[in-house]
Order: sequence, then C-alpha cells, then structure tokens
Amino acid sequence: MTQQATIVAQMRQLIQILAQHNHAYYVMDQPSISDSEYDQLFHQLKALEAQYPELIQEDTITDRVGGEALSKFETVVHSVPMLSLSNVFDKNELIDFDRKVKDRLKREDITYDIELKLDGLAISLLYEDGKFVRGVTRGDGEKGEDITQNLKRILNLPINLYESKSFDIPIESIPKILEVRGEVVIPIAGFKKLNIEQKKKGEKPFANPRNAAAGSLRQLDPKVVRRRRLAFYAYSIARCVPKNNITSMSESLDWLEKLGFHITKHDVLDNIESIQNRYEQLILERPNLTVEIDGMVIKVDNLLLQERLGFISREPRWATAYKLPAISAITTVENIDWQVGRTGALTPVARLHPVAVGGVTVSNVTLHNIGEIQRLDVRVGDRVSVYRSGDVIPKVEKVWPEFRLVDAQEVTLPAQCPVCASPVVMPEGEALARCSGGLYCAAQRIEAIRHFVSRKALDIEGLGDRWVESLLHLDLLKDVADIYHLHEHRETLLSIEKMGEKSVQNLMDSIEKSKKTTLAAFIYALGIRGVGETTARMLANNFQSLDALQTADLEALKKTPDVGDITAEWILDFFQAPHNLEVVQRLIDAGVHWDAPIAPTRQPFNGESWVVTGTLSSMGRDEATQFLQALGARVSGSVSSKTKCLVAGEKPGSKLDKAQKLGIQILDEAQFIALMKAHGQIED
Repeated sequence: MTQQATIVAQMRQLIQILAQHNHAYYVMDQPSISDSEYDQLFHQLKALEAQYPELIQEDTITDRVGGEALSKFETVVHSVPMLSLSNVFDKNELIDFDRKVKDRLKREDITYDIELKLDGLAISLLYEDGKFVRGVTRGDGEKGEDITQNLKRILNLPINLYESKSFDIPIESIPKILEVRGEVVIPIAGFKKLNIEQKKKGEKPFANPRNAAAGSLRQLDPKVVRRRRLAFYAYSIARCVPKNNITSMSESLDWLEKLGFHITKHDVLDNIESIQNRYEQLILERPNLTVEIDGMVIKVDNLLLQERLGFISREPRWATAYKLPAISAITTVENIDWQVGRTGALTPVARLHPVAVGGVTVSNVTLHNIGEIQRLDVRVGDRVSVYRSGDVIPKVEKVWPEFRLVDAQEVTLPAQCPVCASPVVMPEGEALARCSGGLYCAAQRIEAIRHFVSRKALDIEGLGDRWVESLLHLDLLKDVADIYHLHEHRETLLSIEKMGEKSVQNLMDSIEKSKKTTLAAFIYALGIRGVGETTARMLANNFQSLDALQTADLEALKKTPDVGDITAEWILDFFQAPHNLEVVQRLIDAGVHWDAPIAPTRQPFNGESWVVTGTLSSMGRDEATQFLQALGARVSGSVSSKTKCLVAGEKPGSKLDKAQKLGIQILDEAQFIALMKAHGQIED
C-alpha cells in the first residue's frame, strides 16, 4: 500500500468512527465515548488533513458541528448558527491562541471573559416582548429540535422577563426580541439520585450528567423534566432587537443575570499568566463543584473586537475552550507483563505508550487479573481508553477493536511464575492466579519470612523487619531456610549498623530455640494459602506426620476438618511445587524438628463452632482458643446460627447481643473454666 493510500485509509477510518460517535452523542443521546476521547480522534483527523490537504475527504466531519435533529420534535432553523468552540489543552496552546488573536487585531491590549465550560446540552431560547416562546437544541448547528414545552418545566429558566427581572432593569430596556444561548445541565447530586431511581425501576442508568440532561429534555412527557430538576445557565446573547448599548461579553452576562437568568461565575482577565492561574485553580475546585464541567471558555471580552475577528467554518476565532486535564485518553498497549505480589498473586500490567490523563502521564496500568483481560478482550498493540479521575488509579476503560492489528494475539495466563518458574495455579472460583512457590519465590520473600518468624509460627524473636531488610540487602536471605545458616555470617551481621554483639547473639539464640517446634506450628509457618492456625492444627492431628501430609491426595485433604475444596487445592499445589519441597527439606536438614503429635483420644467438641469474646481475666483469648481446639472445636471470629456456644468475658460487645437473639448457649468466664477443668484442659 502506498503512503497516500495509507493516509486516506486512516482518514476514512477516523471519519467513520467519528460519525458513529457523533450520531450516538447528538442524535441518540447515548454517548459511546467521552468528550476527551472524541476530541483526540477529531484532532487526529484534523492533523492529518492539515498535513495532507490534498487528501481531505469530501465527507469529512471537521467542518460540521453535530448530528441530525430527531424527527419526533419539530425541526427549527437557527436564526444564528450555533457553532462549536476550538480547544486548547495546555499553556503553550493557550499562548498560541492569544498570539493569533493579537496578530489578527494588530493590538496587544486584549481582555478575556473567562467562564466555566458546563458539560450539558446547548440550547437557544427565544423571547418575544419578554415572554419565552421557543427553545431549540443545537442539533447540527444549522437546525435543531423544538423542545419548548419541556424547557418550560425547568424551574430556573425565566418564562416572563417582566416577572423575573431585577428591579434595577427598566421595563423599557427589555428587548422586543431576545435570543439567549446557554446550557441545560443536571446537578451532580440530582444525577446520582436519578440513577438510583433508574436502577430501582429496572431501567438503564444514564452514562453521565450530560446524557441525563439530554435524555430528559427529549422526553415526550414534560412532567419528567420537572421531576429531574434540570437547570439552565446562560452564556451568550445571539440576537437582541433593538440592540442594547452593551459593549462587552462580561457586561452582557451581568445584564442577563439581572433579567433573571442564571449564569456561572466569570472573570475578566488581561494576561496569560492570570488565565493560567485561574485554570489551575479550577482544577482544584472541580471535585467540589455542584455541576459537571470539562474546562473553561475563554472569550475576547470586547464585542466589537469579536465581530472583527469573525468565524472560521465551524468555530469563532474570538473564543476557545481550555479543556481540563482529560480524565480519559486514548493510547496504545505496547506490552502486557505479569507482576508477582508479596502474597504470590499474579497481576497483569499493561505497558502503555505514555499519555496524559487527569494531569499526570500514565505509562503503566494494572489489568487486575486474567478475568479482567478476558472481559475487556485487551491485546498487545490494541488502542485503549485509559480513565483517571482525581486520585483514582488509572484503569483501562475501553478497547478499540476498530484499530486492532490483524495478528493481535489473545492474552493467556502464564503457566509458570515469571519470577521463580514455579507452577501458576488458579483454583476454581478464584479470580486471582498465584505462584505456588511461596517459600522459594523472590517476589514473596519478605512476606514469607515475616510470617515464618511470627509468634504463632516459629516465634523467632528479634528478627524484625529492619533485620530482614538488612539481610535481604546483603543477600543473606534467599528463603526462610537461610535463617538457620545466618550463624555462618556472624562477622557480616556484626557489621550491620546498630547490630552489636549482644543483638546478634540474642538473634542466634532465638533462631536455635525455634528449631524445637510442633508439627502444627511448622505447617502454619510455611504460609500455605488458606491454612491458618486452626487448619494447621487439624492437618497435624489428621496426618500425624509431615511425610503423610506432603503425599496426601486431594480427597484425603478434603476429609480433614476445616479444609474445604479450595484450601485442599492450595495445599496440594504447595507440596507439588519442587522448590517448596526443597526449602522444607533444607529446614529439616538445618535441625527444625518436633515431637510426633499425640492424637487426641477424646474430642467432645469435634466439629462444633465456638466463639470467644470480651476480656478473660484469668487467661488470654488465645489460650482459651487453644483449649477449645484441643477438644476438637472450631473457633470462629463471628457469631452465626451455626455457633454452638459463646464464651463471654468482660465487655463482650455486639457478639453477646447477637448470641442472645439467636438463642445460643452462653458461658461466662467462671463457667468456661469449670468446663475446661471437667475436660482435663485446666488442672484443679
């Protein structure tokens, strides 16, 4: 394909896509992309046309404003066309706009009227002898839809200027014919309430406030408009007969306000720095505004100078919209990598061609999990829309299949961990895939060590986060088994800042002491997903040896109390990973050992769910839990209909209330102690 043919194909593709979205936005009131995304595509087409003017297509839409009017309303031709605005997106483009204005006028003393750019539906209102007679949508800019009856239901829209005007406007100053342009919006709070109502009625929620306002105005039943509490804000005068003596845009807005129209806050500024400062202030104000905006409008304030500047095909030369940082933008996925978190979860990350979104440059976006990739059907090389609002983490909101490469491959879950090459597993019903090399995987190293040395696991005192970080930095801890070889690096340990002889010796003593443990504590220390203290105790009691547990099949694991289907799969996957088995063996070889568990001969509470709450004066809740587990009970953290008994200490809180409501047996501390003595857990 020749370069010319390639450029034409790009133009045709953009024209077709823009036309589809134009129709959805203006005609169907069902916008399929954001304004910022539309602007990007539009400017891509304009840039191509500027570079290759000889290839401009006859049906280009860069000189058109909107879509066709809907046939269900009467079509009205605008007396003065309703045009669009050009856009600027940064200070340099703002400076360029200002320079063009000054060059055309051959003067430097230009003041600008600065207004909020509301994200609503543009409307033209006609008043004759002070009375509202007709309201028309922008439509395609040349003609729009007559929605007069619906507009009359907007409570802040003046119907009779003689009744709504301020007292300092003489009656004789109200013109015979007045055409006012403005924006109909729905406040953010009203929009949220409307969507709640839509969902309750089983109807589709609106995509955004602009969509809600437009959809409301096109309802055949005018009563709907009043219920939805729309608002009208005026922004200009299209016609005034006879003409008034107003000479500036800012004066005309103030005059409209005195006539009873609502206007947005506006400023008159005379230099680029002050305009830029106002823009940056608006970015900070945006989250707290009551209506949606997407920028501010900059207009030459002097009306005579506006006339001198005139128009180009679709927009005035004397005004532009300074768009706020886009909350969505279109870019390309250059690659998709898989990152492994501290818990072994695999997270896909899209590497993007850098793009400005919401005031920051975004080059990486998380895709969360394989399910999200499949839902979006995102592939390497795809064009995507990236969304970011405020402090929200950027996300891929949409994929553009129209731009997809022919040979784009679907993304699949890797079979092996990209960090340690252990098998990747994803139990049925789980959204996240995980690396099975928990003890070996470098990505999970810190979390694995922190868990292994914790009090309820191997209980190695002194090996806190500061020590661990230093040892990792010195490359002395590749996995938990290396803890038992730290004595070989005593001189290196002594060289660590604030680690003296006493600290090192205390650590060595604690490590040596930890070698004598229990099978339950050892199983818990391995950090197998889903295996907490109780489950580890059940596994130790059930299998009696580490060898039996390591070689157990899925069915044997499922027969263990407190082990469900998913946890059984996690246990099986852990002991099937060669790297994990290697670390476990190194721990045994280093001297970690335990006595064979004594199988409980009497478990009267087997399978029962107990809850311990409040403060026990004679023992801690952990000790009470151990007594119950030794008798076969499963100790839960919450009360439910399945709870057998609640042990209530002092200040038990809501759990006691819930147990009483459910009629569950309740024991105070004295009753619990008596029960434990009766079962041999506490000596008389």
